[in-house]
Amino acid sequence: MSEYEKPSTAYLNTEFLTSPRARALRIMAEYLEPESRFRHYNVDDTIVIYGSARIIPREEAEKRLKEAETGKGDLERARQLLQMSRYYDATRELAYRLTQWSKNLTHNDRRFVICSGGGPGIMEAANRGASDAKGHNVGLGIDLPMEEGANPFVSRELSFHFHYFFMRKFWFTYLAKAVIVMPGGFGTLDELFETLTLIQTGRVKKKLPIVLFGQEYWSKVLNLDALVHFGTISPNDLDLFILTDSVDEAVEHLTLELEHYALDRPGPYL
Repeated sequence: MSEYEKPSTAYLNTEFLTSPRARALRIMAEYLEPESRFRHYNVDDTIVIYGSARIIPREEAEKRLKEAETGKGDLERARQLLQMSRYYDATRELAYRLTQWSKNLTHNDRRFVICSGGGPGIMEAANRGASDAKGHNVGLGIDLPMEEGANPFVSRELSFHFHYFFMRKFWFTYLAKAVIVMPGGFGTLDELFETLTLIQTGRVKKKLPIVLFGQEYWSKVLNLDALVHFGTISPNDLDLFILTDSVDEAVEHLTLELEHYALDRPGPYL
């Protein structure tokens, strides 16, 4: 009498699930699994903070500068790290104050939850500030060579890991009610311009205030007035964001915008 071998069920077949033919299933999983968790933990609205993974806390930057001054490291790079560390501190304070403001709202709990890319640098500062205020916060991580995993300040139940950039971007935008863009590189610029494009073209129909933080940085990196000059954007496209160096101004602007446009409209809408 021959023995029967039980074949694996399709949804447990890892060889199939990781194959090109199952790509649609993997994409769908990166929509459905986060949706399920957001719903379970009552996360309807987020304040998204973008920025560089390479910006470090002041205390770490000061330590590196001291080492460089003794010949252990690149002195010019260490000085630049210390100068840029102010954006880590500003991000942490912004996330703290916005989380405190959100926790004091009487409408619903877990409104306007801080959301970052879940990695180091500015992302860590965002989650850290929210954690300082004892607030839940979101980390939308992704496979990258330079990043090992979620930073330790992301709320464990709201820590996500994506393979597909476009699904990660979807979740950034879908729940966002405000966006803060700190200094960053290619990834930050990509996220900024995609958000601006979605608003400019009317694909995002909600009021989505954007704060560009760091006047010195952005004035050197971007010349959006040139786009107006050459007629490739309209002058009023520059009104899609504000540019500031002030944590107070950023908090005031965002809270006023959220109170006016988003407080009575919980949940995702585009």
